Amino acid sequence: MDNKLSDTEAYLWNYIHKNINQIPNLSIVKLSEMANVSTTTIVRAMKKKGYEGYTSFKHHLKEQANSTINFSVVEKVDSEIKQSILKNEQEVIRTINRLDTGVIEDAIQKIRSSHRIIIFARAFSEFIGEEMKVKFQLAGKYCELHTDPSIIKIISSRLDKTDMVIFVSLNGETQELVIAAENCYNNDISTLVITANKESTLVNLADLSLIGFKSEISFFPDYEVRSRLPLAVITRILLDSYAIRDTKLQKNN
Repeated sequence: MDNKLSDTEAYLWNYIHKNINQIPNLSIVKLSEMANVSTTTIVRAMKKKGYEGYTSFKHHLKEQANSTINFSVVEKVDSEIKQSILKNEQEVIRTINRLDTGVIEDAIQKIRSSHRIIIFARAFSEFIGEEMKVKFQLAGKYCELHTDPSIIKIISSRLDKTDMVIFVSLNGETQELVIAAENCYNNDISTLVITANKESTLVNLADLSLIGFKSEISFFPDYEVRSRLPLAVITRILLDSYAIRDTKLQKNN
């Protein structure tokens, strides 16, 4: 098949690119009227460009638009708002780029082989721990979440070697979590740390660690209320990956 555009098709392709922002909202009939070409010309041009048809091309444009930040909708806001948007984008992208798929696979295998999953988390990280607990339970995995400092210290000293502990901590230096990690280390309890501080004490004590990127920018500088977005990204990927592997294993058994 000759994929070279005819003169009419080339004109249409040029018209589309000059009006690209309107295309996702135009029907093939409307585009035909606006560009003054037949709908057949539109379909043939799309196929020569590698798309199944005009609808396929529009879906491609929408997916492409959703993968980048569109500042046109906030062009009147000040630079600080844009900085906030970019901060969140940076934390997500750099966190994903830091993830080690080998560590994720090892974590999944340890989770599957463990009798119980025990999650320790404090402050805002408790919300992430709660989500993890519920999702593990929905997946049929026994899971507990402990957030009280005193209980964390006690529980961590009474664990069995068939248990696995997951620590969720942004800075990896929360005192009661460090004590719990030391207890686990001394008793040969399997541990995974989800944090944004690769130099932290928790990382040094843990068997496995998944480390996100934390922006230095804070819009609440007087309080320790930094976003747990990097931790949320990591836990979502870990939980999704666990569910995928677990489903495949169940189908094969």
